[in-house]
Amino acid sequence: MNIIVVGKGGRARSWHLSQGLRYFLFFCLALLPIGLGVAGFFLTTFLAGKPIVNDEVHKEWQAKLNKQKSRLSELKQGADEELMALTVRLAEMQARLTRLDAVGERLIQTARLNKGEFDFSREPAMGGPQEQLPDSGYKAPTIDQAIAELEAELEDREIQLDVLSTLIKNRKIREDAFIAGRPIRRGWMSSRYGRRTDPFNGRLAWHAGMDFAGKEGSDIVAVASGVVTWASDRSGYGLMIEINHGSGYSTRYAHCKELDVSVGDVVRKGQTIAAMGSTGRSTGPHVHFEVYKNGRTVDPAAYIHRTHP
Repeated sequence: MNIIVVGKGGRARSWHLSQGLRYFLFFCLALLPIGLGVAGFFLTTFLAGKPIVNDEVHKEWQAKLNKQKSRLSELKQGADEELMALTVRLAEMQARLTRLDAVGERLIQTARLNKGEFDFSREPAMGGPQEQLPDSGYKAPTIDQAIAELEAELEDREIQLDVLSTLIKNRKIREDAFIAGRPIRRGWMSSRYGRRTDPFNGRLAWHAGMDFAGKEGSDIVAVASGVVTWASDRSGYGLMIEINHGSGYSTRYAHCKELDVSVGDVVRKGQTIAAMGSTGRSTGPHVHFEVYKNGRTVDPAAYIHRTHP
């Protein structure tokens, strides 16, 4: 048997195998699978009694796994706490919105406003042309978006309530300072404003106010809110009270028996300020009522029958 090997440059070399060498090579090839099988058996037996990784590597992997579990637990706890905080915040904002709606309804009733202008029981009216946006798929609002919407709604309601509060305050100020009504609770008008016959000398004289007669000691009330600028005796008037109502208006209440207020006091509309009497130049229990506008007397009859500003 000859073995020929072709090398570089086309040169060929050959070897002649004897019969004995051929038998030897055949024997080796036949025993090779058996040897590999035996080697594999002994290797498997050896590895079965020995761990694939050593203790240090195992401990390192276990430490990493425990650290990841701990981190995951912390993240889960943080997420739960954040979700709880957001839930509480949403609940507080919803309660605040409900309270604002209730306050708004009460303000509307108190201010006697048209409910159609400020209706807190319905959603705010909205509209206008709309441009269709490309359909990118519906996405549910996130918690942050829900909170932002609620905050915007709260801000809108608070603005409405601020407007209502301003309207009520302005109306209240106008109503309180608005001169209207009689200066007594019980009694009758005994003399009008203008020219009349003087009850003491019978001559024609000018009467700068209106007289309201009644029972001695009965209440004299303020016809509007204001500040007391006089509360004492005055020639011809007897015990007299003068109240400044602002905007150039003031009122006087004369011939009082007793005074219940002092200079500098702030009085409310309808408040009792004195008791009816007959002090000063008077023929009997009554109150002499005068209205001044920009320093000059005007007919009180134009004010006692008014009902609103």
